[in-house]
Amino acid sequence: MIEVSPPDPRALTRWFPTHSPGPATIGEHVLVTGIGRWWADRPVQPNTVAVSCAGHVVLRGSPEELTPDVLAPLAGHRVEAPARLLPALGTAFDRLTPWERMIWTLQAPPQPATVPHGVTVRRLEPADTDAVQGLGPDASWLSASWGGPRGLASSGHAWAAVGRTGRIQAAACTFFRGTGYEDVAVYTVLDHRRHRLALACVTALCTDITSRGHTPSWDCSLHNRASRLLAWNAGFRLVREYVHYAVGSPVAHPRLSA
Repeated sequence: MIEVSPPDPRALTRWFPTHSPGPATIGEHVLVTGIGRWWADRPVQPNTVAVSCAGHVVLRGSPEELTPDVLAPLAGHRVEAPARLLPALGTAFDRLTPWERMIWTLQAPPQPATVPHGVTVRRLEPADTDAVQGLGPDASWLSASWGGPRGLASSGHAWAAVGRTGRIQAAACTFFRGTGYEDVAVYTVLDHRRHRLALACVTALCTDITSRGHTPSWDCSLHNRASRLLAWNAGFRLVREYVHYAVGSPVAHPRLSA
């Protein structure tokens, strides 16, 4: 696939759903923030279009012209695609691993979450960039959809439990911002888990999201029990399940020579 310019927002609904939770928020987020990439099988009148951000891809279109070479730029991503495109993906990559996912939306009041003395739950600001960076490589995914630590700290869409020294102990953010739903992501430093800091951050973030007239959503693996429990305690309830696919490296196809 080739990289293309962002589509006209009015044409977005032809390819991707809007005003719904889950992968639908990715295209809306990329369109609004400019963080991410748009792909197509051809620059004019494409048959297939994809949008990528933070390692996630939403792929839509028809399979007729989806050769391995066309799909090669999507290597290493997690791809959400309709069933009709899966044979083409299976041919293009050496691995196509299904991940069962669950989509939740906020539907109930959260459980109470009292933070320890000396910890403040607040919105992150640009001055917190170094603190976000200090979370280390294990948390780098949290800021990926905002272009990195500075983008996340400056986004106005992240809340954190911060200690007296300014060190972040837990953080929750809008990972993908859609027009109707905002997908929530959360991370807790290993030494501070099991203290309901994540729940406190998620609760503060959800209050912020609903104040914008949006609905918080939650997207997690079916097998991630800790994430499911946190979602439930924060007031989220299951809406639907789906599958996305982790794709490997492009399959090498030998070239014919005379």
